[in-house]
Amino acid sequence: MTETLASRAARSAAGPPVLGELGLFTVLLGAALPLIDFFIVNVALPTIGHDLAAGDAVLELVVAGYGVAYAVLLVLGGRLGDMFGRRRLFLGGMIAFGLTSLACGLAPTAWTLVAARVAQGAASAAMLPQVLATIQSATEGPRRARAMGLYGATAGLSMVAGQILGGVLVAADIAGTGWRAVFLVNVPVVLLGLVLAARVVPETRSQHPEPVDGPGTALLAVALVALLAPLTEGRAAGWPLWTWLSLAVFPIAATAFYLVERRAERQGRTPLVPPSLFSNLPLRRGLVMILPFSIGFSGFMFVVAVALQQGVDLSPVRAGLTLAPMAVSFFVVSLLGPRLVVRWGTRVVTVGGLVQAVGVTVLALTVWGSWPHLGGLELWPGVIIAGAGQALQLPILFRVILSEVPASRAGVGSGVMITAQQSALALGVATLGTLFLTLTPALGMRDALVTTLLVQLAGVVLTTGLSLRLPRIIA
Repeated sequence: MTETLASRAARSAAGPPVLGELGLFTVLLGAALPLIDFFIVNVALPTIGHDLAAGDAVLELVVAGYGVAYAVLLVLGGRLGDMFGRRRLFLGGMIAFGLTSLACGLAPTAWTLVAARVAQGAASAAMLPQVLATIQSATEGPRRARAMGLYGATAGLSMVAGQILGGVLVAADIAGTGWRAVFLVNVPVVLLGLVLAARVVPETRSQHPEPVDGPGTALLAVALVALLAPLTEGRAAGWPLWTWLSLAVFPIAATAFYLVERRAERQGRTPLVPPSLFSNLPLRRGLVMILPFSIGFSGFMFVVAVALQQGVDLSPVRAGLTLAPMAVSFFVVSLLGPRLVVRWGTRVVTVGGLVQAVGVTVLALTVWGSWPHLGGLELWPGVIIAGAGQALQLPILFRVILSEVPASRAGVGSGVMITAQQSALALGVATLGTLFLTLTPALGMRDALVTTLLVQLAGVVLTTGLSLRLPRIIA
């Protein structure tokens, strides 16, 4: 009898970790923080510039410094979670995120704020990959599908809510904190997350951890910095020589990264991003779709915020609240995703692309016919339809990409996916934002906005066509 009880206890202890409801809420809270902070600063930048006497180039660094550090270190964060434990990295990253948020909120100068934002991006990169890796390792079957749907809903809602929350906090000027509240608000949320995570998030890690790939990590960092830094900083800096030299370095560094990673894998070592990971068909095709989708998403958010505040003279709060119906539509429709996928498979993504295309078309026609008399009522039909279409794509794409990634590579897989998404978010602001700001002096803000929306529409058509190549059935 003693041996039987001992064997049962051993089997129980060796059983797979389970992520409960409160644990899922906790990791989703951790996922929301970095995404909100990518967008929450947009509407606070004018106030920051005035308060800290910062020019446009330095203000761009407040955004770009966070985004580049975040994107560069995401894959490394996923690998470290695989090695040392995802719960441990999640807790460490959340602590660092809270401290760096406090440093941002107390920054006495613009350059101090830039440094704190870079550190905050690094903290986000340690925390966020552990969310998807934990879901991938500690759930299965319908529970995993539901958790992935909620992650996608959280991601989309966070990106819209960040811009709304930023405007509300700046306008509220809580205790005279002004723009500093957009960073200080993170501190109590982090404290809550830490208490919960220590109690309800299970520890998971790779059963066969490998050491960090130093050369691969360095080359990936060089490649991403060489691409993202000039694209996010170039317009404000006036496209100096260094931006063009940096862009020229990108293909060289990217090629060197691929060759080093391929050689490491052929020699039996585990590279930072194993090239064999891309033999996974759902991952490869899903990543190709994430890029244009995220470029369009972030570009739209930036351009609409600028147009409503500078062209229609709406306050930051009213401009943000104009997009609130998109957030509601995205959240509600995304919750239906798992049920729809069971019945229709990934063709739901195709339908979502068509719905989003209708929404963007309605927005373009509304801007063309009603400018400059735009408010919530005029724009709400378009943003509601577009939000519903996005909700039928993003959560399901996340699920497709990770559907066949083994649990031992969950950290790497989620890191690669989030890196692609984060890089595309930065590229969206750089490309569509630059297009809009370049066209405005020549065409006027209305025509520049309509043209930018039509370019986004072309991207939606592209993702819709690519969705036809996704595997019909996903786990």
